[in-house]
Amino acid sequence: MIVIIAIILGCIIGAIIGNFAPIISYTYSVYLAIGIIAALDSVFGGVVSSLKKNFDLGIFLSGFFGNAILAMLLTYLGQRLNVDIYLVSIFVFVSRMFNNLGFIRRHYLDKFRKKTAKE
Repeated sequence: MIVIIAIILGCIIGAIIGNFAPIISYTYSVYLAIGIIAALDSVFGGVVSSLKKNFDLGIFLSGFFGNAILAMLLTYLGQRLNVDIYLVSIFVFVSRMFNNLGFIRRHYLDKFRKKTAKE
């Protein structure tokens, strides 16, 4: 029940903040998008390491900011060279997110199956 309340509250706060947030210009939207994808990859990796019981906050924070900054720098370099390097970053981060999501799904599916098998 607390999780549902937290999700609803988070959506409401996000909608309110979204109405007052400044609009990002088109020139920086690619950098923001790749930074968000890199950060989401780190979040999914943090969830997986938490499920494996080997989560380390230092590694998570360095990966969170390091991946996002590196991805944005590669995007900048690619735009200066007229090469769409950011597409490679998107492919790598999204494939890692799907792998992590698959692990999370299998973890909770196995947990659910064990729980129903006991009953």
